[in-house]
Amino acid sequence: MRIASLQPSVTLTLAALGRLDALCAHTKYCIEAMPSLAERKLPIVADSWSTTTTELDVIRPDLVIASVPYRLESLAAILKAGVPVLALAPHSLEDVVQDTLLIARQVDRVQEAETLIADFRRTLSSTKQVAGSLEKKRVYCEEWGKPPIHSQRWIAELIETCGGIFLGTPGAQTTSEIVAEADPDLMIFAWCGAGDRVPLKRVVTQRNWNNLRAVRDRKVYCIPDEYLNTPAIPSLKQGLIHLGVAICPERFANADRLISL
Repeated sequence: MRIASLQPSVTLTLAALGRLDALCAHTKYCIEAMPSLAERKLPIVADSWSTTTTELDVIRPDLVIASVPYRLESLAAILKAGVPVLALAPHSLEDVVQDTLLIARQVDRVQEAETLIADFRRTLSSTKQVAGSLEKKRVYCEEWGKPPIHSQRWIAELIETCGGIFLGTPGAQTTSEIVAEADPDLMIFAWCGAGDRVPLKRVVTQRNWNNLRAVRDRKVYCIPDEYLNTPAIPSLKQGLIHLGVAICPERFANADRLISL
């Protein structure tokens, strides 16, 4: 089985299942999520948003695994390449779990996937239990800044697991005025493609948020994009750790890449 991975979530899942050997091509973003992947010197392809028929024709994988976000033209290009496609579109944590099983079935690693999933469920359960006795905190979490867009549903679920209340509608656009009116206890930023480089001070100043509760209490954080916006169990476990420290610092620790205002 020769797999072309068009999203980091797919590559990270293959790695967690012990089947990186199945990769025949991946995106540059996969290397950002897993720097050691560069040592394999595999062909670099575009992602699910911008891939072309030409590059897939050259590589001729046995299977292309793609995931959101898609662009109609790119999805058409994948189909025109004439190779089998597994197109994933997760929304919730349960979707991520089921996608893990789908990928595992392609590479004969179902037992490993079940072990990975069981461990993930235990981590979610124990985190929820630890945070359960604390006062709930209202959390604004943003995946894009221009325009402001709320983070996805699986992130809302992680926030709730850590004892937070997710403000707004997951994946929906909002405005700085609506956020200011809500006056959240915490603000978390994980802009797609920005890594851990969200300019927190500039965002707060430009949006006139200096008097908000979260800003006054210095509860404004940046969590690396790959920990929240990559819907794969290994990355989301890291995201859970960082959310836990941001929301309940008295109960959680060891978030080495949590950046505060």
